[in-house]
Amino acid sequence: MELPRLLVIGKNGQVGWELRRILSSAGQVLAVDYPEIDFAREDSLRQVARDFKPAAIFNAAAYTAVDQAEAEPAACAQANTRAPQILAEECRRLGALLVHFSTDYVYDGTKPGAYVETDAPHPLSVYGRTKLAGDQAVLAAGCDHLIFRLCWVYGARGKNFLLTIQRLAREKERLRIVSDQFGAPTWSRQIAQATAFAARQALAAPHRSSLNGVYHLCAAGRTNWHGFAEAIVRGLPENDRKCREIAAIPASEYPTPARRPANSSMDTGKLLKTFGLHLPAWDESLRLVLESE
Repeated sequence: MELPRLLVIGKNGQVGWELRRILSSAGQVLAVDYPEIDFAREDSLRQVARDFKPAAIFNAAAYTAVDQAEAEPAACAQANTRAPQILAEECRRLGALLVHFSTDYVYDGTKPGAYVETDAPHPLSVYGRTKLAGDQAVLAAGCDHLIFRLCWVYGARGKNFLLTIQRLAREKERLRIVSDQFGAPTWSRQIAQATAFAARQALAAPHRSSLNGVYHLCAAGRTNWHGFAEAIVRGLPENDRKCREIAAIPASEYPTPARRPANSSMDTGKLLKTFGLHLPAWDESLRLVLESE
């Protein structure tokens, strides 16, 4: 039996890089990124889909410079809204599954408890608004789809909070980290593993459309950026860090061009009920990442 063709968009990103490795045992994988595809050239997205004819497209590419997006709304929308729309249209034409990644930033963070998928989104930033519009474009296109909303993605490569804090802890004696924004730091490798597991189920399902929808995909538990930073610094050997103090500060003392949600906690019960997936606690996953370095 021939393995399915799987197209990964964004092979150089944190999740895309992990997906390319993990999916290699599940199908014939074509992984692309700039300059092979260019979101400014919409025909390049359509062409790669039509030439490869995949059974599933995994869209792990996005404009993720949250603060820079405030000054570049058009470029952000091209990557986060228009590109998913094009991929969804191509999936509809091919009868393929689209796996698309969204974000906790579609919510405004004012809910006291964890968000569920039926909660009304209300993004605070250009990034959040363009990502929400991308979700809506996928839903409107009518293709089979899985939309995974992620939270505080990090890993051992790329640009992320883990690597930034490790670098700063080696350079500075004192760090000042925001303590009034809460979420679940989630390892990119576990996101890719869970995505591959869910996609295999969807591709094999006799009534695949019954699985269509938005799912929260993030680690269990909850912390703030300060708690995450403390855990990261504790994981560094004593002789490999200069930092001796991590001060907790409110977000108001660290102003940024883009507003962030104060509460990014997301309930993952739908993911568990539908696919039998439940990620480990965020601090347990962090320990695994630090041990694997």
